Amino acid sequence: MSGHTLDPEGPARLLAQPDVVRVLAALAVPGEETRLVGGCVRDALLGRTGDDIDLATTLQPDAVIAFAARSMMRFVPTGIEHGTVTLLAGRTAFEVTTLREDIETDGRHAVVRFGRDFPRDAERRDFTLNALSLDPDGRLHDTTGGVADLRAGRVRFIGDARTRIREDALRILRFFRFHARYGIGRPDEPGFAACIQARDALDGLSRERVRAEFLKLLQAPRACEGLADLSESGLLARLIGGIGDLGRFARCVANTPGQASEIDRLAALAVFSEADVERLRLALRLSNTEQTALLGYARAVTALRSRARIDGPELRRLAATHTVAGLSLAARTIRGEGRPDWSPDAAADLNDLDAGLFAKPSFPIAGADLIALGVRPGPEIGRRLADARRLWLEQGCPEGDAARDALLRHATM
Repeated sequence: MSGHTLDPEGPARLLAQPDVVRVLAALAVPGEETRLVGGCVRDALLGRTGDDIDLATTLQPDAVIAFAARSMMRFVPTGIEHGTVTLLAGRTAFEVTTLREDIETDGRHAVVRFGRDFPRDAERRDFTLNALSLDPDGRLHDTTGGVADLRAGRVRFIGDARTRIREDALRILRFFRFHARYGIGRPDEPGFAACIQARDALDGLSRERVRAEFLKLLQAPRACEGLADLSESGLLARLIGGIGDLGRFARCVANTPGQASEIDRLAALAVFSEADVERLRLALRLSNTEQTALLGYARAVTALRSRARIDGPELRRLAATHTVAGLSLAARTIRGEGRPDWSPDAAADLNDLDAGLFAKPSFPIAGADLIALGVRPGPEIGRRLADARRLWLEQGCPEGDAARDALLRHATM
């Protein structure tokens, strides 16, 4: 299987970006050195550009702030205790971190001291393809074999995989995410084995950190393969607290127009009923909005799976009683499972639903309409409206003045 073709001009284009030029000029101090590091260099070699640009420097954090201020550049001491200052140039935020060496780690946090050794700083990073650095003169520095691994599509821990994971257990998830984004073929065997061996360390991570990495994995270009690897390792069930349906996830990726959101993909993977939503909320610290979206999907899936066949009127009934987003996603995700069968007109309406051309049916009468026709306000209004709504749904949610008049007659009899 062929690997990635690297772009020899990518690093030069990165260095030529006006905001990059400005920041490097501000930190150009005799006797000190600042380089672009990590993901921005990796992606430049792949011919890609990104918004996240990190720099490593021999300058101490207070010196970074001083030179930024001298160049009239805004700064934020985002992680000053760890040597990180964020510089704001134009529309780009640059994280500038003083070279570091780990002194002590517990799998979640590291005690570090500042250093001046770029190769040693590279050795404390996670994967070889993230340890590349680029100096202002355009020289690419690779002390861990990152270029060869990037070209081969191989995500490999720097040094001993077990040691890197002990330093930060989140690297277990990052291994699978980066392989799903940059890897080709099977995951690196020593890294894969080390992740499985260290699986208990995942329990010590904050749910917020797990959430961020896992949702990024769901959006990776090879997310289907990445989830299959996670499932094979036994880690997927540990992360989401239940089973995952890789078939539904693959159909979600393939069948949804555009790119489904990370929450859509989570729904397809791990939501089978409403009961799953609360479990995922706790496991991944979902917001109320995300929880509501998953509930809409869960209810739509349950409704669709309970029907043997869906025709045009039935689709209108479903659209009237479920969220459009949940119904559309559920329909695309369970396609191919044999149930329900879709009539040609319902399938056409579903395409219109996805395209925003299918208006959600709206119950055409309200309590004020009944009062205007002489029905006294009170509980009787609600009873009559509910009865009329049942009739409206049975009839396939008809629209127009004639349908509205018929419902009003029914409700005032």
